[in-house]
Amino acid sequence: MVRSMSLMPHAVCWRADPKLIWVMVVTNAITALSYLSICLTLLYLTRRTRRVIARDWAWFLVGFALFIVACGSTHLMEVVTTWLPYFWLDATANLVTAALSAYVAVMLINRAHTIAFSINDYAARLASNELEKQRMMESLLAAQKLEDWSRMSTVLAHEIANPLEAVTNLLYLIRTSAGVSPEVVSAAHTAAAETDRVLTISRATLSFFRQGSEPESIDLRVAAESVRFLLHSTLQEKRISLAITAEGDATVMALPGEPRQVLLNLIRNAAESSPRDGEVTVLIAGGPSAVQVAVADRGPGIDAATQSHLIQFGFTSKGERGNGMGLWSVRQILGRHGGEISVKSSPGAGATFTLSWPRNFGKPVLMDAAQ
Repeated sequence: MVRSMSLMPHAVCWRADPKLIWVMVVTNAITALSYLSICLTLLYLTRRTRRVIARDWAWFLVGFALFIVACGSTHLMEVVTTWLPYFWLDATANLVTAALSAYVAVMLINRAHTIAFSINDYAARLASNELEKQRMMESLLAAQKLEDWSRMSTVLAHEIANPLEAVTNLLYLIRTSAGVSPEVVSAAHTAAAETDRVLTISRATLSFFRQGSEPESIDLRVAAESVRFLLHSTLQEKRISLAITAEGDATVMALPGEPRQVLLNLIRNAAESSPRDGEVTVLIAGGPSAVQVAVADRGPGIDAATQSHLIQFGFTSKGERGNGMGLWSVRQILGRHGGEISVKSSPGAGATFTLSWPRNFGKPVLMDAAQ
């Protein structure tokens, strides 16, 4: 202490300039308090995150906090030695600060690779989250478009049905009126038959979008036969034969209209892919817990690259003729019922789409994979 007292305080070295002295005192005091607050904050964070942060990282944070407060102590000693020459105490504070700074430097160097990896991983996860968010937004927009499309189709079918019923009544009056020639009666009969067919198609279209909230027993063979009627003009135009074969019990519990919507999409796609005078086959086989439905055509087939994107929303292999919603809606309906869809095809060998439809609504198929 005698040696330290023989030294002069900073105030003497600074020529006792009041302005200089108070600038140094105030700035060092603020710095010391700031370092102390940073230290306390780091210790608080270490305590609050002790359940999720690794033990070695906790010790690193504690060491860094002590290093910060040690740095603050050197600035505090600058305030003290302004008037009191306790320079050995000042040297001790510097010695502790040097030791803690070396500890933090070594710990930081050892963790540099981990820190860099964590930052890059966080950035990658952030980018992935943004991409996932974008995909979710696109899915929501797609669902909204599909709902709007369904509503427009329902309104259109309803509006068509009303005037067609009026035309049907007028044709009946023409046929039954007195003095009408046989030619007019025959033409009225033909017109009435065509009008009835359009009405049937309109009502069938409405049934696709009038979904009941409760599943009911539906025969997939009957649903397939109703699709034959709906696609009569398409099949007749290309002279395509549609062979429907059913073995065993083909009934399932499903939401009204949805099995027919699935079969309509698959059979229509098969007919459009088939060459003129071709054939589309529908094989229905009832199993213990599910009904297997295979829709096959003899068209040009589907290459592997196309198959990997075939059931994605918006993807179509038909060019401007397609909208990319048919197979996507098939997968959505099957997923809601607990079913599955698969495709087997190769270029030049046609394509076969196989459905596995559970008998019980929403119960995944687990036991009929070998059927």
